Amino acid sequence: MASSYSVLRASALLRATRGVASSTTVSGRIRTSALRAAAATSSHTIRARSSSSGSNRYITSTPPRGQQLDVQEKFADALPIFETMAGTGRHTPQMACFQCEQTFHGTGCVVEGVCGKTAEVAKQQDVALHLVKALAQYAVALKELGADQPLTAEETRFVLEATFATLTNVNFDPARWNEYIERALEMRTQLAKRLQAQAEAAKKPVPQLGGAAVWTPGADFEQAANEVGLFQRGLKTADPDVFSLVELLTYGLKGLIAYAEHAAVLEKTDPSVFDKMYEMLGYLGAEQFDMGTLLNYCLKAGEVNLRVMELLSDGASARYGAPVPTKLRTTAVKGKCVLVSGHDLRDLEAVLEATKDKGINVYTHGELLPAHGYPGLKKYPHLVGNYGGAWMLQKIEFAAFPGPILVTTNCILEPRKSYRDRIYSVNAVGYNGVRHLEDRNFAPLVQQALEMDGFVADEKEQYTTTGFGHNAVLGIADKVISAVKEGKIRHFFLIGGCDGSEGERNYYAELAGAVPEDCVILTLACGKYRFNKREFGVVPGTAIPRLLDVGQCNDAHSAIQIAAALAGAFKTDVNGLPLSFALSYLEQKATIILLSLLHLGVQNIRLGPRLPAFLTPNVLNLLVEKYNLMPVGDVKQDLAAMLEGK
Repeated sequence: MASSYSVLRASALLRATRGVASSTTVSGRIRTSALRAAAATSSHTIRARSSSSGSNRYITSTPPRGQQLDVQEKFADALPIFETMAGTGRHTPQMACFQCEQTFHGTGCVVEGVCGKTAEVAKQQDVALHLVKALAQYAVALKELGADQPLTAEETRFVLEATFATLTNVNFDPARWNEYIERALEMRTQLAKRLQAQAEAAKKPVPQLGGAAVWTPGADFEQAANEVGLFQRGLKTADPDVFSLVELLTYGLKGLIAYAEHAAVLEKTDPSVFDKMYEMLGYLGAEQFDMGTLLNYCLKAGEVNLRVMELLSDGASARYGAPVPTKLRTTAVKGKCVLVSGHDLRDLEAVLEATKDKGINVYTHGELLPAHGYPGLKKYPHLVGNYGGAWMLQKIEFAAFPGPILVTTNCILEPRKSYRDRIYSVNAVGYNGVRHLEDRNFAPLVQQALEMDGFVADEKEQYTTTGFGHNAVLGIADKVISAVKEGKIRHFFLIGGCDGSEGERNYYAELAGAVPEDCVILTLACGKYRFNKREFGVVPGTAIPRLLDVGQCNDAHSAIQIAAALAGAFKTDVNGLPLSFALSYLEQKATIILLSLLHLGVQNIRLGPRLPAFLTPNVLNLLVEKYNLMPVGDVKQDLAAMLEGK
């Protein structure tokens, strides 16, 4: 792995050595010493997101020495979600969540999630995640006492699934959440006994753990959930900037763990990944934070995720062959049908096997479109195409689809009555009232498909192309490099990420449409649906397509490999390439990909349509000053700046 990313990591490692945290307090925008040390000094003021009252917040100087700020007011000033608690007589809201971009008014959900998550499920997720951190604390302690495998493979898979289930639009089923919580409590008890036995065997004292490891939920679930919910955890830190980094690390780890679960499904794991994962989760569980460690862990999470995405890429290619450029149909074919949504290639393969020779056509949906590029999957003649677009359109698309639907991973939304009786979930996915299938037993799905009419006629043929993973692109690297040297390719753009329902996300479609003909667009994840059915043609004077669909969101690995190869060929780093990033942010997988790019030292990333609600102005200022992270803006102005390398 080191060789794969060495070109890109060089500048990041150089920057990481600059500046040592100081314990001396000075005035300035960054009042926290570790933050100030990490950020380059700057004379400009960074505007933060608007408050609910419509006024703008700005990063301000440290209050005069001796002035004491109320903790709640301090948090409300830095993180608008805390405004609901600020002031005398305010109470803890029903729920608190701001882990994704669609959060209410861009500040946070406090009654019900915009995603549809109820206050009950939000509290269950808070408790479950707190217990997962406890399991990680025990894993670290066992490892330190000499345990070769602190947690069994089965226990680690539970940690992966339970954490994955907390991601946006994955699991809304209260009954399933009760099961996760009960299992986590049982595991924590077992691990406590195992730790004592390990200490006795090593003739060492039993480590005294704190935080989540010893937290007792008590009989009142509501009270217990509030104790580990966002508000109380935040106020316990007493510093909104520290808490902002805690949440950045938390959501990054959620994304990392989701990818690790995808890789494990493909039988690709790495014990060192789990050790580092437990180290960081355990640190969060211990609840003893300092700014420097949090900053380092955020970048470390990004580094570990590079290895996880490599495992996932290798696992998919080992099982199905490396993706190849493939033209696929995006309209319906007459016949009975099944729709498979999400990310899981193994589930798609199992559905293809279960429906083979039964007269049932299989369609992909959402993030499974890139499956058509894998030789081991495209060989099935009844994998006839991709139906629909990104996740947020599913209520319309699923209602119109005349067959059963399988949701393998995120995203799932509350099903409409019109298709509630023909939608199924697997793995970490859950919704109350939706039938959950275990062990890839797809017999009910197949039977229902046979009982339904399916599409009664062929639709007009339309196509798109996928399969431009790093192997495919690097296979023509000599042609690409020659085209750059000859001036035929002026610039590369990576335009992609998670899509969403906001109109502001049309920015990405407008940007792609405005990219000059002598430029190449790399795209990935469901953000591609904003423009992937357009005809972009080839770069004039070459046979190189102007639009290259790299794959799913986790195929950011391929994009990074492509960038690394180009950087090596031109003897520069990624920031020296004619390459710009415009990323569409929604949830925690996007968060960890951002951290991976920051670990590699990538500059000038444009992120939108809104910046994460959990970033305080000070933390945002750090990212702006250190990496020139910026929000998306006016398409014409952004495009002009990108073409100038800004």
